[in-house]
Amino acid sequence: MSYSLLIETHELARLQMQSAANQQPIVVDCRFDLANPDSGEQSWRQSHLPNASYAHLNRDLASEVTPATGRHPLPDVEELVSRLEAWVISNDSQVVVYDDMSGAYAVRLWWMLRWLGHTKVAILNGGWQKWTAEQRPLENTAPHLEAGHFKAAGDDHQWLDRQSVAEGLEKRSITLVDARTAERFEGVVEQIDRIAGHIPGAVNHPFQNNLDEAGCFLPADTLRDRYTRLLGDCDAASVVHMCGSGVTAVHNMLAMEIAGMHGSKLYVGSWSDWIREL
Repeated sequence: MSYSLLIETHELARLQMQSAANQQPIVVDCRFDLANPDSGEQSWRQSHLPNASYAHLNRDLASEVTPATGRHPLPDVEELVSRLEAWVISNDSQVVVYDDMSGAYAVRLWWMLRWLGHTKVAILNGGWQKWTAEQRPLENTAPHLEAGHFKAAGDDHQWLDRQSVAEGLEKRSITLVDARTAERFEGVVEQIDRIAGHIPGAVNHPFQNNLDEAGCFLPADTLRDRYTRLLGDCDAASVVHMCGSGVTAVHNMLAMEIAGMHGSKLYVGSWSDWIREL
């Protein structure tokens, strides 16, 4: 059995216990904090899930910011493939990604693998908090594993740039869903980007609305009801997700996939890219 959306903590624990050494799921820790970019890696060094490698959002899952990009532009494909192979990811690997923010950062790697043609990747539902609350195994040493072999089959139809978003909004061929908090969407507060507000025509669905009180994804039928109310009869394939920089936006995309609403896309640059010309 392969996992392409979510994997529960007990399912991952079982796979780690029962799988042969060469069939172990590849686990990647994506803990991160925008306010303290080094804290996630420091936490990983102190303690992490068995055999988990670490992916740094700014260093590993994005390229250098330039005046022509948002805050987290996509990395060069060849460089990304090298990182994936260093994390022992091959084309046949089952990958599990987690963080301590209910998937808010881990979804970036989930999407990037799918962008490169790898669908056997799942978010650990409940993440670090659920795993540790259940007192499951932890380690504090870096994994010693042989490099993987990954061949990318990128699909650039999965994301849009600023011009494509602007054209889609003008033609009313897309529905733009913003995953930021209501306060940031409405321009009441803005702690990160230089301009507050939202793209005209966008609708707001904070990614936290995908979660229950324990930080796990809501059931598929509940998510389907919420997104149906948000989108009406809009075709899922015409939905484009955004946030501040193309990270937490993917949380809404994953929620729609769980709900059986397939084919939505990502505005990679998101708000931080949109405001470059404002």
